[in-house]
Amino acid sequence: MSRQLLAMALAPLLGLFILGIGNGFLATLITLRLDAAGESPVVIGWVSSAYFIGLALGAMFNDRLLLRIGHIRAYGSFASLVAVTVLLQALFFDPWAWFGLRLIGGWATVGVYLVIESWLLTSGDQKVRGRLLALYMISLYAAGVLGQLLLGVTDAMGETAPFMVIGMLASLSVLPMAMIPRVSPLIEYAEPLSPMRLITMTPTGVMGSFGSGLAVAAVYTLLPLYLQRIGLTVGQVGQMMAVVVLGAMLLQYPLGRWSDRHDRQIVLIMIGAFCALISAAMLLLPLTIWVLAALLFLLGGGVFALYPVAVSHAADRAPAGALVRMSQGLLLINAIGSTVSPPLISPVMGWVGDAGLFWAFGALGLFLVGFFTWRRSVRPAPVPVAPFAPSTPMSSAGAELTVTEELVQGAIGHEHMEDLSNVVPEVEVAEPVVGPPPPDEPHIVFYHGEDDWPQEEEEEERERVEESSVDDSRR
Repeated sequence: MSRQLLAMALAPLLGLFILGIGNGFLATLITLRLDAAGESPVVIGWVSSAYFIGLALGAMFNDRLLLRIGHIRAYGSFASLVAVTVLLQALFFDPWAWFGLRLIGGWATVGVYLVIESWLLTSGDQKVRGRLLALYMISLYAAGVLGQLLLGVTDAMGETAPFMVIGMLASLSVLPMAMIPRVSPLIEYAEPLSPMRLITMTPTGVMGSFGSGLAVAAVYTLLPLYLQRIGLTVGQVGQMMAVVVLGAMLLQYPLGRWSDRHDRQIVLIMIGAFCALISAAMLLLPLTIWVLAALLFLLGGGVFALYPVAVSHAADRAPAGALVRMSQGLLLINAIGSTVSPPLISPVMGWVGDAGLFWAFGALGLFLVGFFTWRRSVRPAPVPVAPFAPSTPMSSAGAELTVTEELVQGAIGHEHMEDLSNVVPEVEVAEPVVGPPPPDEPHIVFYHGEDDWPQEEEEEERERVEESSVDDSRR
């Protein structure tokens, strides 16, 4: 990666890292505070779901605001709103007021991610998107691990201290973006594929994305409740949550690369069975601190790998012209799963007990195994068209960031081997929607200078200038 490209990506990545440290343990903190106040798992579940409702709403509408006011001002507005909602939670305690604040906070947080992801998207062409996405993932997960480890430290400072630290971090994350001397990049809006169209094209991808949303949201919002109720201190809860995020960071890529060499449907079946097995172990084994850490590490790796493998499977089937819209549609499906997860699973914890979380995880894993097995018997998985890329997008721009040149070219090659004209009828196959625009467009999107022009277009432009000069001299 060139020094210039790294410099262009440094500001948004640094802002992401600073804000991610606080955001990494905010969900855990809210769950623990509600439980300490004597609130039921159902109330905790509803307050937790408000954040994901905000994420889903922001994923659908925030891009319009970004196009209107620009990246830097949008980032400052969203980050300031995140800080305000967190600090208000420190001032007074009321579960339903927290519900409203978490909803607004989720809407603002996904706006921050939209700015960062779209900035990275326009920082380079398709050839370097894989490396930019890797840097993004490292920043996101590293911030999550560090944030969870800070939970015990900040909680020991007083009841309001953790909220104050998160608010300060959200405010500080504005500085890298505000100080960089760069014109805001342009973005375009693409309408995501509808759920029915996605189900027609890739039922496995839809169910994998939805199931991932259910599981990941439960990990972030209800797992801390379980850990506190089995006797762990606040600091130990943060450490165990850090282990979960670390497992997600370290195991996602090996599992994804494994899916490149095997039928991705088989890999999805194995991930579902693996999550069910880990859930059974959590219910049956005596949980010393080291056994608990090992099981949570593996659980994080399995749960967080489900979404990117499902998206990769869907991309193996999609026409090149539908890749971006498909990714955005699956992102919304994932957000819906995250939204309904806490209200669905928290009552199970109320009826069965704290271990009900892992009964729910086990049931979800077995359901996914059955569904993926059935789908494989109906339609075998296509051959992978491009190498797996880890993915945890938060916005529509992040979904597009995962569409690399390798993926587009692989999809085009797949179209030539199989007629995909009926998969997404309104999309013309073999026509990628990313990359350099046609020459007759009035403006250039995702373009960064004369060095990025293809040589052929540069020669054609030079010829047009020479012909115009000759005509002028004749006149």
